[in-house]
Amino acid sequence: MIFAGKKVLVFGTGKSGIAAEDLLHKKGASVVLYDGNDKLEKEEILKKLESRDSVEVVLGELPEEMLDSLDLVVLSPGVPTDLPVVLKMKEKEIPVIGEVELAYQVSRGKVLAITGTNGKTTTTSLLGEIMKAYQPEVKVVGNIGTPYTSAALDTTDDTVTVAEISSFQLETTEHFHPKVSAILNITPDHLNRHHTMEEYIRVKELITGNQTKDQVCVLNYEDEVLRTFGESGQVKAKVVYFSSLRELPQGIFLRGKEIVLRAGEKEFVITTTDRLKILGRHNHENTMAAAAMAYYAGVSVESIRRSVCEFVAVPHRIEYVTEKNGVAYYNDSKGTNPDAAIKGIQAMNRPTLLIGGGYDKESSYDEWIESFDGKVRYLVLIGQTKEKIKAAAERLGFTDIILCEDLKEAVRVCAEKANPGDAVLLSPACASWGQFDNYEQRGDMFKEYVKAL
Repeated sequence: MIFAGKKVLVFGTGKSGIAAEDLLHKKGASVVLYDGNDKLEKEEILKKLESRDSVEVVLGELPEEMLDSLDLVVLSPGVPTDLPVVLKMKEKEIPVIGEVELAYQVSRGKVLAITGTNGKTTTTSLLGEIMKAYQPEVKVVGNIGTPYTSAALDTTDDTVTVAEISSFQLETTEHFHPKVSAILNITPDHLNRHHTMEEYIRVKELITGNQTKDQVCVLNYEDEVLRTFGESGQVKAKVVYFSSLRELPQGIFLRGKEIVLRAGEKEFVITTTDRLKILGRHNHENTMAAAAMAYYAGVSVESIRRSVCEFVAVPHRIEYVTEKNGVAYYNDSKGTNPDAAIKGIQAMNRPTLLIGGGYDKESSYDEWIESFDGKVRYLVLIGQTKEKIKAAAERLGFTDIILCEDLKEAVRVCAEKANPGDAVLLSPACASWGQFDNYEQRGDMFKEYVKAL
């Protein structure tokens, strides 16, 4: 798509929106930066822009007449596609794309893209490290924190872009076309945005929608939705499965402690799980997915082996913080849904005081509570969901529950209640919004409160 001379509205003034505006400005477009929140300050937004003198900023209600002058709309990931103003744009047949699609259309080189409900950030970080060790030009972008649009213009034909792609980003793609894609797992999440599980699944599966038979899609064999999808004939790309529970005739799997890759007639032992620095079965799965993607992107087995053995856990994902008075503190702020938080509990090997709760994404918490498996001494709850989780826990027979006003109080209460040899785990099973800007801020504040004890 040619952007020069076009009038483009960028919807959203967060990191993605600012990066999209910058890219479009450099491509010669006339940009309107729009946000429905009329409480924002125009001057604060303009300070973030390199092109502050040439961009129009509109806040609050979008004037109807402005729609008639637009050639394109670029949505930031946080903007729901069913907002009345977005539906009106589509009614007027204005092309509406997402920030990832915009970046893809101007970038060069090959793309390796990862989605899934859980494990995306770890797998993307690990694959990024594998690729960086093997070749010079690598960009790691997307939902991991660096907008794809901020890196797209710096890519060349030799660049490998490793992208973490969320469901919010996938639903506004059109031509996005990874050379190797992966869907790690699918469990209920973001149903407040996608409304039904069927729609959430459909959007996740879009990551492979434009792939061809000479490309690769890596899927989790132990996820029933993904196994069915891989066997349905819908995936045009070559399907490569990974499994942590059984040997596969082809693909990558766990055999005892060995991570084994079978590709055609060849079989390689990538490494053994006791050589990895990241813990838990879910991380063995993340390692398998990243290793398979790297192999089919052309990286040697020896180079993959070195990188996976050197890799350490990403911040906010079962991250060891410190030990105080014999109590170990872990930050799993990235456990933003019940399934991710289950992984946090499963990784604990000592009695645990668990801090949970936050923004309500309309999740069910029963499976999370059932996974406590005698490990959780106290469930300490904060945020919008605390009463809802308390009711679910009591219905399931778990009654050692403490309600707190905020995270600072929760950390203090845990420190008072914990015995030497216990762990305190922040693994909220909920999004951070409402009390925090994002899960990173929540995790950083947790670490600060712990260190100040």
